[in-house]
Amino acid sequence: MSFAMETAANPQGLRRVAIDPVSRVEGHGKVTLLLDEHNVVQQARLHIVEFRGFEKFIEGRPYWEVPVMVQRLCGICPVSHHLAAAKAFDHIVGAVPVTASADRVRRLMHYGQMLQSHALHFFHLSSPDLLFGFESDVAQRNIVGVAQAYPEVAKKGILLRKFGQEVIRITSGKRVHGTGAVPGGINKLVTVEERDALLRDMPQMLAWAQDAVDIAKQLHANHRNLYSNFASFRSNMMSLVRADGAMELYDGVLRVRDDKGAILFDGVSDQNYLSLIEEEVRSWSYMKFPHLRSLGREQGWYRVGPLARVQNCDFIPTPRAEAERQAFVAWGQGDVVHATLAYHWARMIEMLHAAEVIAELLLDPALLSGDLVTTGTRQRSGVGMIEAPRGTLIHDYDVGDDELVTRCNLIVSTTHNNQAMNEAVRAVARDYLSGHELTEGLLNHIEVAIRAYDPCLSCATHALGQMPLDVTLLGPQGQVLDRVQKGSDGHLNRTDICSPVGLQA
Repeated sequence: MSFAMETAANPQGLRRVAIDPVSRVEGHGKVTLLLDEHNVVQQARLHIVEFRGFEKFIEGRPYWEVPVMVQRLCGICPVSHHLAAAKAFDHIVGAVPVTASADRVRRLMHYGQMLQSHALHFFHLSSPDLLFGFESDVAQRNIVGVAQAYPEVAKKGILLRKFGQEVIRITSGKRVHGTGAVPGGINKLVTVEERDALLRDMPQMLAWAQDAVDIAKQLHANHRNLYSNFASFRSNMMSLVRADGAMELYDGVLRVRDDKGAILFDGVSDQNYLSLIEEEVRSWSYMKFPHLRSLGREQGWYRVGPLARVQNCDFIPTPRAEAERQAFVAWGQGDVVHATLAYHWARMIEMLHAAEVIAELLLDPALLSGDLVTTGTRQRSGVGMIEAPRGTLIHDYDVGDDELVTRCNLIVSTTHNNQAMNEAVRAVARDYLSGHELTEGLLNHIEVAIRAYDPCLSCATHALGQMPLDVTLLGPQGQVLDRVQKGSDGHLNRTDICSPVGLQA
């Protein structure tokens, strides 16, 4: 059985509309809609059409190279992949826990990543839709338009991101693709001069992060009906939490709540994630569909990221963000907040939390002195799990006696949200597009829903061998010369090309 509107009952003869590529997201994806003669949407899909393959080409590499290799998965969140891999190989070298200094430097790096990524997404990618409106002039609906109409907002967004990037540079050596962590620890401490430079900017960053929360909160207050109902649907939610239930973005145990807020699973160790999660392949996407093993594919899918984390935890362990979390929960009036646009509000609460954690870490003496690495009994397998900006990120490795990686499994944040993003696309198609003549502004509603998840599409497609494949060979005039499709079972099917046909509209 498939999900509603995932597959049209009779796709033959339906009109096809494509949004290709989806703009203002990281990576390349497209949306296809199939409409009947009355412009009613019969099928809506978010396709991930790029392929990276890291899971396979990491195999056979020395394990100590992997934390450096995987930070090339993404130019926006390289720190998340770098640290998740380093945490996995901490288990391989028997270095759990790492030293206090390694823990503090890694945490500082991670919360710098969180701050810069959230600022990038909210101010650079999503604020044009939120400040001007979903159907505003497309020529204005971009970061340049925001800078012209709201210069102070744009300035704060740019400088918040710059500060986060500076935290990453100090802890990892470079602003992008830094490599400060190694299996079992870190390769450098923070100097007094570096710490003091960050401390000087800290009060301003805290104030601007608070301003960002206020902007998001005000948008919800001014447009309550829109922000409550746009692409809203009920789902389970999953994230890491600290052992005492606090928000925890660097480490912790897995917790899952159902759509009414009841806890389904709690205290699940990162090393046992496979007891909780199962992955599914579908024939029309290069991105897998994870779900809770015990509930199955139709009941067990879930959301991750800021919306889940802010509501999954019992409290946020920093005062300003905790006050904002309580306001967010109160907005739900006793129910779980399922509104897709509420991701933005939750994301800004997390950005404020990240600024508060950075301020606390900068006063920790373990940043400045202490042992860099530790070792222990060698293991053959290890799992590293972290809350990346977009949600729960899992790196899982096996290493042989020759110290080469023999297996790699990555479940990235955007993959966890795959079903949810498709549900958001279908909710918008059903509520805004069906029966109407489609315009650029209406189609942008679909992109607004996808952007709220802050997807990182290039991070999310890596498995090889079990993924479906569709290869079409086109001639110089666009005619189809050959087409081969491979299903998830590995079976190949070659289309019989009887006569040249034109490119699909």
